[in-house]
Amino acid sequence: MKPSSAPKNISPAKARNAVFLNLLATPGLGSLAVGRLVAGTGQLALALAGFALVMAWFVKILVPYYDLMFVDIRPPPINWGLGEAGLALFVAAWGWSLVTSISIYQAASQANLEALKHPPAGPDPAGAARIPPTLSAVPGWIREDRVISRTFEFPDFPQAMKFVNAVAALAEQAQHHPDIDVRWNKVVLALTTHDAGGLTEKDFALARACNALVAI
Repeated sequence: MKPSSAPKNISPAKARNAVFLNLLATPGLGSLAVGRLVAGTGQLALALAGFALVMAWFVKILVPYYDLMFVDIRPPPINWGLGEAGLALFVAAWGWSLVTSISIYQAASQANLEALKHPPAGPDPAGAARIPPTLSAVPGWIREDRVISRTFEFPDFPQAMKFVNAVAALAEQAQHHPDIDVRWNKVVLALTTHDAGGLTEKDFALARACNALVAI
């Protein structure tokens, strides 16, 4: 029985944020942010318990050394047990959150791939009345008649080509291919569904996936 299930439709950006919170901030926070309640609560509890033990160990060894300021006695040997136990708990929390982070990222990638492979059934040309709310979901893209397009700009040519290769991989997975125009550090993508005679959800799904590559 799984301790928790991944919420559906986790965006790549949200998955990245969860991973950063889990691994670079506090174990469990990222898991909680995407709805992994059981795992997140357990990871956070372990991390806090480990931190509390380390702080208790630190205070325990600090007090005798503080007394040395007033009494000339030999300092007692340091007992590492409490500190080691706290560190072990924190490492366990971090390792658990690493496993959960990998699962979160895989779930987001799978959801993104499924959206590309399985758009709503049937061609659905996006009429003028539907374009504004649809375009709002793909920042940076503009509509020109039956085509949506966007210009992506990068620091240099290698970065631009790295993006093009990533787009090509997405397009192959979705079996839906954009027109690509590369001008040194600028990449122009244009999308339309030719066999439907205009725009469909496949175009907007691929546009969202391309935006996710640059963390829009």
